[in-house]
Amino acid sequence: MPKRSDQVRQGPARAPHRSLLYALGLDPSDSARPIIGVANSYNELIPGHMHLRSIAEQVKFGVWQGGGVPLEFNVIGVCDGIAMNHTGMNYSLVSRETIADSIEIMVEGHGLDGLVLIPNCDKIVPGMVIGAARLDVPVVVVSGGPMLAGDFRGKKVDLKDVFEAVGQYFTGAIDADDLAELEESACPTCGSCAGLFTANSMSCLTEILGLALPGDATIPAPFSARLALARRSGAQAVAVAQQGWGARRFLSPVGLRNALAIDAALGCSTNTVLHLLAIAYEAGVDLPMESFNEVTGVTPHLVKLSPSGPDHMEDLHRAGGIMAVAKRLAEGGLIDGSAPTVSGHSLADQYAAATIRDEAVIRPLATPHSPTGGLAVLYGNLAPGGAVVKEAAVLPGMLRHEGPARVFDDERSLVAAIEAGSINPGSVVVIRYVGPKGGPGMPEMLTPTSALAGAGLDDSVALITDGRFSGASRGASIGHVAPEAVDGGVIALVEDGDTIRIDIPARQVTLDVSDSDLEQRRAAWKRPEQRLSGVLARYVAHVSGADRGAVLTHGGPTAVER
Repeated sequence: MPKRSDQVRQGPARAPHRSLLYALGLDPSDSARPIIGVANSYNELIPGHMHLRSIAEQVKFGVWQGGGVPLEFNVIGVCDGIAMNHTGMNYSLVSRETIADSIEIMVEGHGLDGLVLIPNCDKIVPGMVIGAARLDVPVVVVSGGPMLAGDFRGKKVDLKDVFEAVGQYFTGAIDADDLAELEESACPTCGSCAGLFTANSMSCLTEILGLALPGDATIPAPFSARLALARRSGAQAVAVAQQGWGARRFLSPVGLRNALAIDAALGCSTNTVLHLLAIAYEAGVDLPMESFNEVTGVTPHLVKLSPSGPDHMEDLHRAGGIMAVAKRLAEGGLIDGSAPTVSGHSLADQYAAATIRDEAVIRPLATPHSPTGGLAVLYGNLAPGGAVVKEAAVLPGMLRHEGPARVFDDERSLVAAIEAGSINPGSVVVIRYVGPKGGPGMPEMLTPTSALAGAGLDDSVALITDGRFSGASRGASIGHVAPEAVDGGVIALVEDGDTIRIDIPARQVTLDVSDSDLEQRRAAWKRPEQRLSGVLARYVAHVSGADRGAVLTHGGPTAVER
């Protein structure tokens, strides 16, 4: 079967190309080996990425052992925790598209036969997978793995606890010394933050999609077992390339449905909705927003990790990992084991080998945390295109809530109001003009959600936004409201004092304002002016709504047409 690299290496006309490959240290004996690109997101700005050189070295050993030629290149990454609550957060979701573009450019520019993707953290995992899906290139994913939880005075902690401690500090519940001790304890190792936040959520989904070998999502970053996994992944990438198994083989309707089931059972980050929609778009698979509620409605919530519960990724690994969760779901016929994986075995073969070692972490189907899954998509006149909430992280008393709106047109104004103690219990806080276009870049709202929780308001105040939330957010935090405010969505018409009703079990969010009053407000509404340049201007010109995954559209064929 012809290889992509043939266009670079075969025939007399490619003598100059081969000469440049020899300059890399290759020789004619390598000409029959598939070229495997090793896409490494290593940098010294993100703790989840600081160790990825060692992962890449093992991957390259594995590629050579498997009979391939490994050639490494780098992609960018943004640490959402460091970028939070300042201008940097406008660039986080934007980076997903740049990462996908860089994968496309490097593969097509150099005729690579396959890829090993080495991501970790937030937008890097989906960005790389989106790029592979766009090209349908053979690929194996091996992440950098999760961070270990920290210890604060005998309690396991993570980054979420530091964000929430800021709210406690502002209310006088802790002092500066307490805050300093916690911030020095919460992130003790390299790796993606220890809870089931966006990075680890996406790694869980990548593993169940069959794009990564078993254990990839949960083996902690400092464990030597991750180096062995990286070496095996490199060798397997050669086999995948030789078989010609493109990424779309695994990103099928069956595979994506399995991802939704695992998402529901774990209670993953709300960001997975954005990213799965975007991955499906690039893979040419129709994935309606309604699919999330359909799968969640029949899938029990079996695992509660931070921010929803006390456990962390290391506990899920000890309990058996993602394949053990899949094995549990298979007991109820809730997952399709016929799906293929890059290991060459079916998903059923992989989870059959798993052992559920701790039923306190991975609960039996008969005793779930909830009979329905961890995420919910809400609809109503406030969000006709849908809104997303992490139901698993909402206190029971806030699953249904009604209260007066307190409206803010940016995140910083709300944070200042929380610091001033001017948010009343019972309110429904609205942050708008922070969607994909309005943000721009749909910034995360971890700072205000954590400040509300730290101030003891998460049991009485809901938050609704056309922005999004960190996987570390908890409480009645409803995001991704579509259409967004800058496009004239109803969220742009909300006024202070309007009554908002939230009914998460019924999947509804309603603004108690008559249609006639809304029309009067719409007639007086003006789209706010945005003065943008560079990458943000290009992004706003092409980005779709959150209900479509915030993908970039260029007037080309739709996913279904592809």
